[in-house]
Amino acid sequence: MAQSYCDFAREHPLHQAYHDQEYGFPLTTDAALFERLALEINQAGLSWQTILKKKENFQRAFDGFDLDRVASYGSQEEERLLSDAGIIRNRLKVRAVIENARRLVVLREQHGSFANWLTLHHPLNKEQWVKLFKKNFVFTGGEIVNEFLMSTGYLPGAHQDSCPIYHQILTLNPPWYQQ
Repeated sequence: MAQSYCDFAREHPLHQAYHDQEYGFPLTTDAALFERLALEINQAGLSWQTILKKKENFQRAFDGFDLDRVASYGSQEEERLLSDAGIIRNRLKVRAVIENARRLVVLREQHGSFANWLTLHHPLNKEQWVKLFKKNFVFTGGEIVNEFLMSTGYLPGAHQDSCPIYHQILTLNPPWYQQ
């Protein structure tokens, strides 16, 4: 039987902090949701620990995940990011984050915020979410979409029922619990 993230995180300080304070907690601001999407995109093919170690660097490099600023990035900013050893220097991932910022700006204009757009489509099952994300964003495969939605409170499964954090998250009435 595979070890759950709840069990695994207890033994790793970096993971424990993320598990206890962020994973599965509902996010509502555009910057927080965009950051999580960007981090999930950058995690593809790598360990989550690598991303957690570089999280502050990502925040700095992408201007605090301010949608308007990242959406306005051009070739100079892209090259700056690709030369930044503090983040993942993968051209496809960097371009995906920038392009997704542009698309999120459009969604924000249409729906008021990324959270409003997510709420408008909630509840969907994982397969429906994946189709919706692939239609609206780039570099968003099934695992990225699943982890993004679980980690932000839109899909269940971030924590085991026996985990104390699970019960703490329930008090916050995450979208998946409102079904």
